Amino acid sequence: MLDQPLPVVVRPSTEQDVPFMVDIYAYHVQNGLGDYQPVPLHPEDIKRRRKAMLKRRLPHIVADLNGAIIGYAYAVPFLKRPAYRYAVKHSIYVHKDHRQSGVGRKLLPALIEACAAAGYRQMVCYIDGNNAPSLSLHEGFGFERAGVLKSVAFRFGRWTDTVLLKRPLGDGDASLPGRLENAAEEAGPQNPPRYSHDGRG
Repeated sequence: MLDQPLPVVVRPSTEQDVPFMVDIYAYHVQNGLGDYQPVPLHPEDIKRRRKAMLKRRLPHIVADLNGAIIGYAYAVPFLKRPAYRYAVKHSIYVHKDHRQSGVGRKLLPALIEACAAAGYRQMVCYIDGNNAPSLSLHEGFGFERAGVLKSVAFRFGRWTDTVLLKRPLGDGDASLPGRLENAAEEAGPQNPPRYSHDGRG
């Protein structure tokens, strides 16, 4: 009999979720293939970053499994200079006990949807060249490889490549963008956007 999909609900994060996020991130610092901080983040660091993202209407979401947070994802500005204000880059972290169980497939489309709704037009990510599951996940949701940075990272005693991937949001570059400032005012931290991905589809 096929395994039943996890009853995961994707929703905006809250401060009560921070301890789960700290625990998830701590594992990836020691074992992951991403561009992580050298030491685990402090809860106050995540709280501060989360609030800064919400003020810009940048999504910060979690995968909730019966009250336990088993993954989270967020987007940040791709670059801080004004010319790049319609582009974001993102990160996804999944609990070590739920990797390759479909959590990323719940978080990523919700993140794409939220960024497009906020008026952003391009989404970028950097993935370790050896992280085949993450590369496959992103390519399955419309990301295309934009380049490979050979041997730019040194982790766990070896040089690693970094793959740059990108996908358009909304109209992409087919039309002129709107004003992000208006979108931010309409859905600030007190009124975060809703997400339709509840784990049932």
